[in-house]
Amino acid sequence: MAKDRRTSRQTRANRVRFKLKTVSGGRLRLSVFRSARHTYAQVIDDRTGTTLVSCSSLDQDVRDQVKYGGNADAAAAIGKCIAEKALAAQIKEVVFDRGGFLYHGRVKALADAAREAGLSF
Repeated sequence: MAKDRRTSRQTRANRVRFKLKTVSGGRLRLSVFRSARHTYAQVIDDRTGTTLVSCSSLDQDVRDQVKYGGNADAAAAIGKCIAEKALAAQIKEVVFDRGGFLYHGRVKALADAAREAGLSF
């Protein structure tokens, strides 16, 4: 039976997360989710299951910078925002979880901006 897009993406995301757990070495995970209108990023501690830092296109400081939350410019602003918040929380190294999305477009823009702002992955 054919799967819908959401189920297929969730299957890919589970596969990516399983591989990340084997190579992460206990590092925190920078998880990315993108919808049609917005982009979200959060740093997660998988040992305790808590979100330490988060940023999205719905945050006021990002909304002031960008006009629309579902494009690469917004993703770059979110990458910069998440890196600044993570560095303020003494988080320097993370593992990048693309969440079943291709490393292209918004996901790549977010990752590049986070690296430029000082986050290491």
